This record gives sequence, C-alpha cells and structure tokens, in this order.
Amino acid sequence: MKAITTNSFHAWVLAARPKTLTGAIIPVLIGSALAFADGKSDLIPALLCALFACGMQIAANFINDLYDYLKGSDRTDRLGPERACAQGWITPIAMKRGIMGMLVFSCLIGCTLLRQCWGQLPHGGWELILLGLLCVIFAFLYTTVLSYRGWGDLLVLVFFGFIPVGGTYYVQAHAITADVWIASLICGLVIDTLLVVNNYRDREQDALSGKRTLVVRFGEPFGRYLYLGLGVSAVLLSLWFVHAGKIEPLAFIWAPCIYLYLHVLTWRKMAAIRNGRKLNSILGETSRNMLFFGLLLSAALMQA
Repeated sequence: MKAITTNSFHAWVLAARPKTLTGAIIPVLIGSALAFADGKSDLIPALLCALFACGMQIAANFINDLYDYLKGSDRTDRLGPERACAQGWITPIAMKRGIMGMLVFSCLIGCTLLRQCWGQLPHGGWELILLGLLCVIFAFLYTTVLSYRGWGDLLVLVFFGFIPVGGTYYVQAHAITADVWIASLICGLVIDTLLVVNNYRDREQDALSGKRTLVVRFGEPFGRYLYLGLGVSAVLLSLWFVHAGKIEPLAFIWAPCIYLYLHVLTWRKMAAIRNGRKLNSILGETSRNMLFFGLLLSAALMQA
C-alpha cells in the first residue's frame, strides 16, 4: 500500500471504514420501507436518520480503533484489515478529537431530526433524546468493555435492529407496530452475521487478548453454525410479512430466498477456509449479502 500521510484525509477515510456503513444504512432502509408500505413515509426524517446512523457508526469505528490500540489488541499477528492508530495513520490525540467531532455531528443531526419530527409540540420528542443518548453510550461501552465480555451479538440485535429500525419507523409514523418488531429482529440477525464472521476469523487472537466473544467461549463449530443459523432465522422470520400481507408470496422467493442462497454459498466458503486472512473475503461477501438483503426486502415491502 502507498505510504499514508499521518492525519491526512486519506487516513481519516480509512479509519472511518466506509464498508461498515452498510450496517448503518440497512436498518434505516428497512424501517423506511415499512413506513412506506403503511402509507406513512417521510423522506426528510428518513435521510436524517441515515446521517445520524452513519455518524454514530463512524464514531464507534474511531473508538474501536483507538481503544484496541491503547489496549494492545491490534498486534502484529492481526488477521483483519489494518487499523489507523496501530499503523500510525492517525495519532491518538487526533483520533480523540475525531471521536468528539463525529459525536457532535451526530448529536446535531439528532437535534435537527427532533425538530423536524416534532416541531414545537411540547408533548413529544423526549423518547428520541433517550434513544440518542443510548446510542452514544453504546458506542463507548460496546467497543471498550462489552464486546470483550461476549455481549456483542446481543447488542447488535438492539442497536442495529430494534433501535434503528424502530426509530426510523417511529419518526415517520409516530407509532410502533408488530411488523416493526419483527423487521427489527430480522435486521439485527442479518447484521450480526458480520460480527460473527469477524469473531470467527479472530477467535485465536481474541482468546490471547482476553476478548471472550461467543466464538471464543463455545468454539469454532459453534461460530460456524451460528453464522449459518442467523441467516436462516432471518429468512424464516420474513415469512411473517407474507402472513401479514406486506410481501407477496412470489416476492418472498426473489427477496429473502435470494439472500438465503447467497448466505449459504458464503457459509460453505467460510467452512472450507476455517482459518487465516482468507476469511477477509468472507467478510466482504457477508457485507454484500447484507446489502442485498436490505435492498431486496425493502423493495418487496414497498411493492406490496
């Protein structure tokens, strides 16, 4: 790789990990598709939700980069993509400023969203403030403490499922339905496949670093089948929308089922590779599969 100037724009782009923004956008997309299906879509709040989600994702990436560097988790035997602080692309002091800048940006977007959705109404909006605070707290606790204790997968379900999908729908429809709960769980399960393949790849290094992920706790076969099971469960749960009349039976075949086909193919490659840096290709395919799922499910919901 070409030499990267310290604290340069290129360095910040790499530190932001643009490929991870898929996980921030998919919940907003699905929540907005549900609002559209219910005749309650509102473009401006949806776009603001997307900006807020991306800002928080980048802030979390910065925090993870800095904390793993300070903790010494980014060792020379690291299998995943290189990290900015460990490589000297971003200095720790600059990274702390970057974290603060992204959190301020996200909070300002949140305040704009609050005004956009509630205007001057005195009875609404406190719930959005609470959700915003929870997201900020999560960004710190997940990357600094909770992911090291095996809580990562549960938190993905909450903060990449229930909160963003539910929040996106709520700011447009001002309500939460059973469909939203199911969509949130589906979204969280699909996005958790990305965390699982990360933890599967890093299981040996995580064990040495004292990071007790589920894969470290229960072993390689568990991690392998957990990855498969998450995708299968998400597709099976998608049948709810067929039952509810939100997705046509034919659309179910070309939407969730296409994802399932891709997911199983990726899982078979993952099972064949098992160890080493080659699993980074599985990370890329998983991100692609997630994006396809979000786009296909959203299209199916909006078509019904």
